[in-house]
Amino acid sequence: MSRAYKMTDPEGLYFITFSTVEWIDVFTRQEYRDILINSLDFCIKEKGLRLFAYVIMSNHMHLIVAAEFGFELSSIIRDFKKYTSKKILKAIEDNTGESRKEWMISLFRKAGEGNANNKVYQFWQQDNHPIVLYSNAVIDQKLDYIHENPVKAGIVLQPEDYLYSSARNYAGLDYVIHVELLF
Repeated sequence: MSRAYKMTDPEGLYFITFSTVEWIDVFTRQEYRDILINSLDFCIKEKGLRLFAYVIMSNHMHLIVAAEFGFELSSIIRDFKKYTSKKILKAIEDNTGESRKEWMISLFRKAGEGNANNKVYQFWQQDNHPIVLYSNAVIDQKLDYIHENPVKAGIVLQPEDYLYSSARNYAGLDYVIHVELLF
């Protein structure tokens, strides 16, 4: 198993980051963000993922997650990254209105050629930087970090104004995916 998916505590609560190779701004398009949302929802319903917080930015996403008893978080993450990379790459290739298609595909191909683990393309960076959340203080810090991401990027003024963030769930607003509230 790749070190990128090594989780030291199988029952732990983790802060995880996924970033596109070369920090390509793929998720500026709703259809690509929706692939992530639908895939997270599938993993919750079918693969034992417990989602507590998330944000999808233009080229990365942050999650606070755990696995249900009897499931391995590392396997869920591996499958999520594998599936979403294939699905998003196909969506980019099939999108006749995608003005950045050739440029993005060439960067994904170049990244894939440089990595023996891939056949053609690499979409996600290898590491997901898992951090075990071992105290309420650390959980609070990571939850705030996730929800403040769109504010610090200048996209919205308030965290709950960003549609692709669990800040909406925590504020009691309409949301795009259900999360388990931490507090």
